[in-house]
Amino acid sequence: MRFDRVKPLFKENFPKIKASKVLIIGIGGVGGFCLDCLYRSGVGDITIIDYDTFEISNQNRQIGSESVGEKKVVALSNIYKDISFINAKITPEWVESFDFSSYDLIIDAIDDMPSKVALAHKTYKKLISSCGAAKRIDPTKIEINSIWKTTNDPFAKKFRYQLKKSGFDKDFDVVFSSEAPMRIDELGSFVGVTGSMGLALCSLALRKLTVS
Repeated sequence: MRFDRVKPLFKENFPKIKASKVLIIGIGGVGGFCLDCLYRSGVGDITIIDYDTFEISNQNRQIGSESVGEKKVVALSNIYKDISFINAKITPEWVESFDFSSYDLIIDAIDDMPSKVALAHKTYKKLISSCGAAKRIDPTKIEINSIWKTTNDPFAKKFRYQLKKSGFDKDFDVVFSSEAPMRIDELGSFVGVTGSMGLALCSLALRKLTVS
């Protein structure tokens, strides 16, 4: 059967995974792999949100990016049957107006800093977030920790600064890389890191969903 190799790992907690409702915000190089992992692990209700279309430049790192010119959420909903999708541009205003109450977990896989800060303020109790994945090539440096305890990640440092500036004093977990970013001008990305960050998000999500 489909989940026979998953059930022995989670045992009596597997029904919690099947009954969970998860929202993934941002379906790029990190979010797409997180979606794939959650879907294959049995999460019963997944909603994805994004506004972009796939471009050929996404094909080095993004699942579904063979569908050049197609909306990401539409292309991925054709691959992952039974998921729900919302085609929306994520802004602080959108975050403020959206009702997150029905979701067990919110996964932030976006790069827009004002929107990430808004998400933290509104959903921190059930939020996990990704930090910087670009300019890195070593997936073994990926870590999970409090947003306040990241190292070697300029994106996470900026995130912390903006959170403090906005008056945020709560806590939530993030996935980040302690590998120092390469000193290159271009925003290069390697699927070995972006994909692994997505898988780490999924692992963290499953552990949080199965906590009694």
